[in-house]
Amino acid sequence: MTSTSSFNTIVVFGPTASGKTQLGVRIAHAFGGEVISADSRQVYRRLDIGSGKDLGEYAVDGVTVPYHLIDIADLAQEFSVFDYQQRFYAAFAQMQSRCVLPVVVGGTGLYLEAVLARYSMVAVPENPVLRDELAALTDEALVARLAAVKQRLHNVTDLETRERTIRAIEIAEYSRDHEPEPAPDIRPIVLGIQWNRATLRQRIHARLIERFSTGMLDEVEALHAEGIPWERLERLGLEYRFIAQFLQGKISKRNDLIQKLESAICQFAKRQDTWFRRMERKGCAIHWIPGADVQAAFDVLAD
Repeated sequence: MTSTSSFNTIVVFGPTASGKTQLGVRIAHAFGGEVISADSRQVYRRLDIGSGKDLGEYAVDGVTVPYHLIDIADLAQEFSVFDYQQRFYAAFAQMQSRCVLPVVVGGTGLYLEAVLARYSMVAVPENPVLRDELAALTDEALVARLAAVKQRLHNVTDLETRERTIRAIEIAEYSRDHEPEPAPDIRPIVLGIQWNRATLRQRIHARLIERFSTGMLDEVEALHAEGIPWERLERLGLEYRFIAQFLQGKISKRNDLIQKLESAICQFAKRQDTWFRRMERKGCAIHWIPGADVQAAFDVLAD
């Protein structure tokens, strides 16, 4: 296999159902590397089928490929992009210390960009005085305050609830006056998986049917039975949101559930592609791999 002197990280990303995990694991195996996941739901324990962890794919020719940043948070925790960046940096440094090549695999554009573009973020303590001040403001005033201090919102969930908006203001105002820790030296080669839209839709449909057949609905029902509120499940998005609505009777028929969910996943895939293209326009050099083709990926890495 080729020398990695020109890069110290391989990144494999693509839309949902694109085959990025299988390709990333194959690459990690070939380079003697380990996978760092970039998926905003796979960080959570107990989200297995709906988040598509597919841990059985982390083996090639009987050899298990180690992975990181999967099953690292409880559902009671709101795992943030800052949390991800810090955990990524720690995993990256630990792998460097062992001379192991990180292979970043995932489709959460925000997580990918947070580490590749080195978002400037700091650990922010709670500020009771500021929180008391903000508690007196209307929702509209809170949004205006956030916009005044943070003109570009990386995370739209900052506006989902008053509590999130107040925390976002707290973070933005603290970060304005405090410098982040220096980011590690990440020199990536980036592979993006491409499918034509019709084929990707077929892959999304086939995977969705498979997940239902392997117990995805039962997984969500069990999570609620064990104490996870419907609201929390719906905030997890896509599979968890629509199945939670179905189990509450908000969606009456199973066929309607599947159709609505499939449509939402396809729309999500389009948004992922838009995010990746925006990364490219902003200067991220992406080598596009047609159809998750293994040989095409290795040809790029061998250049």
